[in-house]
Amino acid sequence: MTYEVKSLNEECGVFGIWGHPQAAQVTYFGLHSLQHRGQEGAGILTNDAGKLIRHRDTGLISEVFKNPANLEKLTGQAAIGHVRYATAGEASIDNIQPFHFKFYDMEFGLAHNGNLTNTKTLKKELEHNGAIFSSSSDTEILAHLIRCSHNPSFMGKVKEALNTVKGGFAYLLMMEDKLIAALDPNGFRPLSIGKMANGAIVVSSETCAFEVVGAEWIRDVKPGEVVIIDNSGIQYDTYTTDTQLAICSMEYIYFARPDSNIHGVNVHTARKRMGAQLAREFKHEADIVVGVPNSSLSAAMGFTEESGLPNEMGLIKNQYTQRTFIQPTQELREQGVRMKLSAVSGVVKGKRVVMIDDSIVRGTTSRRIVQLLKEAGATEVHVAIASPPLKYPCFYGIDIQTRRELIAANHSVEETRQIIGADSLTYLSIDGLIDSIGLETNAPNGGLCVAYFDGEYPTPIYDYEKDYRRSLDEKVSFY
Repeated sequence: MTYEVKSLNEECGVFGIWGHPQAAQVTYFGLHSLQHRGQEGAGILTNDAGKLIRHRDTGLISEVFKNPANLEKLTGQAAIGHVRYATAGEASIDNIQPFHFKFYDMEFGLAHNGNLTNTKTLKKELEHNGAIFSSSSDTEILAHLIRCSHNPSFMGKVKEALNTVKGGFAYLLMMEDKLIAALDPNGFRPLSIGKMANGAIVVSSETCAFEVVGAEWIRDVKPGEVVIIDNSGIQYDTYTTDTQLAICSMEYIYFARPDSNIHGVNVHTARKRMGAQLAREFKHEADIVVGVPNSSLSAAMGFTEESGLPNEMGLIKNQYTQRTFIQPTQELREQGVRMKLSAVSGVVKGKRVVMIDDSIVRGTTSRRIVQLLKEAGATEVHVAIASPPLKYPCFYGIDIQTRRELIAANHSVEETRQIIGADSLTYLSIDGLIDSIGLETNAPNGGLCVAYFDGEYPTPIYDYEKDYRRSLDEKVSFY
């Protein structure tokens, strides 16, 4: 796992294409656009007239396909690809997707974005019935459920399996004669469909990949929907009607690229509105606004437009820093922040700074950035966060699964302010977040999952329930 300035990571990203003579090459560029969603490993599986061919490895997509031969061997007019960050399963090559399953009567490839909440229960049942798992990833469960189904039709087997797994999931399933995309009943993770000029159909975790490969957005995959793509075109079907939109609000806050659109809302625009609302909720005097690069720059723009304060480049991100692995000591972890970010003394010296960031997880990064700004001469540093306090874990595809790692779950706002050394600390309200994103829906919480902030999960959390309830009584000091 790579060290990032943020200690918050999306699980993965998926990309698929049907009907292009250079499917592998297009998928490579699509995955490159989704690299921010996973940096542990990557893979591509192609379909060449019914023959499935795969290459996968650990590392960035550019590293996995550094040898041109690895991409050239992936022939065919259809492909699925995956970039991985593990929230479930070990970081080994056995868990790198897409998976490739071969049986006596068929074969298929499978890629998954999200996290299942009933993995332990299903795996125990499947193993009891004779299933043998070749990885520790929850993705493999869907394949076993499909093979164990007694439904007479293959699509019937797929729908039965999709109704059995619970949690957050966006699946791409590559068959010999079709590409299948499916989304969980709440649409926790984004998934969109596009079309290229030559008629090829593409499916991607984010629409930003469409711009790179020259595809035009058609529409988003809906909660509970299964989409079948083959040589005859696109067929939209459902595997359940028990749906309720609850897309992960962290996609808008932090994960998705600013040039992506999710359910009709541009991510950059949503972040600007968050920043503007944050400015309305901010109650302190200041001289300049400084956004923490890069994911907080949009919110900083909105804050400065609403507040009238100048938006200054008081922090610089080193774009050429090599990836550094997680360090064994707190001192070295904090040094990693200094490698990534530098404060501009000529901008912040003698100024009361509003430092805009998108979230606070453990507080380590925030404390170090506040320190950098004050060492550079800022007289005051007021931290303004363009999201509510992260108090509860996520079970649908983000690597926060305990309250122990969240500073806001264990300390009050005032205690957190003291820990990070800020002169004030302001969080965006939950209502402010929902209004800022502004999905056009009558669903609860404006069609968003805000469980990380209020602890109200839109679905049962199944296998996580017992440990989660126990964690509610635990407190960890970050002092």
